[in-house]
Amino acid sequence: MKLKPSKREQIFPLPVALISTVSKEGIRNAAPWSNITPILRPLEEVVLASWLKRDTLTNIRETGEFVINIPPIEMAEAVMICSRNYLPEVDEFEMAGLKSRPSEEIRAPSIEGCIAWAECTLVEEILREKFSLIIGKVVNLEVDENFFDEEGRMDFERAKPLSCILGPRGLTFTSPKDAGKSADYAEMFLGGKEILSQRS
Repeated sequence: MKLKPSKREQIFPLPVALISTVSKEGIRNAAPWSNITPILRPLEEVVLASWLKRDTLTNIRETGEFVINIPPIEMAEAVMICSRNYLPEVDEFEMAGLKSRPSEEIRAPSIEGCIAWAECTLVEEILREKFSLIIGKVVNLEVDENFFDEEGRMDFERAKPLSCILGPRGLTFTSPKDAGKSADYAEMFLGGKEILSQRS
């Protein structure tokens, strides 16, 4: 079976984050995002892709900051409310019944009830004809200690971070499950970590 190349989003399990920003006029915005990823490990940068006509992109351009909030599956309804195309002057925190959480390093608020918060500042925008790539640097990272151990390892079956699978007419919300297999990073390198350290 073959799919059109434009259907490529249907083969990827995707994360769901809420990107919170604030406009230069002080209007709070919250938007769901799946086109987002850390840039390699263990760097501090992330990249997100955005259509050009998005309030989130405008706010990031004007203020240079944003927060990546990781919602649990219990927030799926709020995520859907935030996905609607409200006018820029609408406070989406109020529309979705979200409670703000003060950020430590930036002005943009975080979202209470999420399981993790990454405060970011704009590093670079890569502009294309139809979309933009935003590279941000994480300047403060916090997690709900109820779902993370002392090493920052998430108990994802308790935390239930929201993810999704896209289809031709909509999406299905999902959450990760333990596949019964764990692996140390050293297993990725022939000779283990010693070989990696010799090359660096």
